[in-house]
Amino acid sequence: MKQSLRKVAFLLADGYEDSEMASPYDAIVENGNDAVIISLEKNKELKGKKGTIAYRSHLAAKEANPDDYEAIVIPGGQSPAALREDEAVLGFVRRANDKGVPIAAICHGPQVLASAGLLKGKTLTGYPGIRGEIEAAGGTFVDREVVVDGNLITSRGPQDEPAFIKEIIDKIGVSAY
Repeated sequence: MKQSLRKVAFLLADGYEDSEMASPYDAIVENGNDAVIISLEKNKELKGKKGTIAYRSHLAAKEANPDDYEAIVIPGGQSPAALREDEAVLGFVRRANDKGVPIAAICHGPQVLASAGLLKGKTLTGYPGIRGEIEAAGGTFVDREVVVDGNLITSRGPQDEPAFIKEIIDKIGVSAY
């Protein structure tokens, strides 16, 4: 039995890891939810780094209100490097975190959380190459497929997508994935 429609924000810029966007996005939509792509610009075509998929943004971060979403997903790849430079993206993530909205970040996605100042005292995982950055931002890095610390859900990379997606689905309370 499906529960009521939930809105999930996907923070995305060019160069995202294709499967880290497609797999959670498809799972959210297949479970009867609304997936909204938020980027640096509205109505911009965004291409994955492998070139297998493209998405069009629905909103610019400066237009997005975190009160409208039950969860936020931040795919990895090169996308987080662009997102973390945008104050509207960081403000959106900070406000969502203050409200306890689940924020799921995979691979390089935790870089956005680090830039937003959300890692102090948190335990998380991500792409091994960002371990030093996570620790410099006050977080504790662990090498596990998925880590949940409060409202933050993190994973290392594409190999961890099933566990990552399950935690997102469980956190927002929709369907049985």
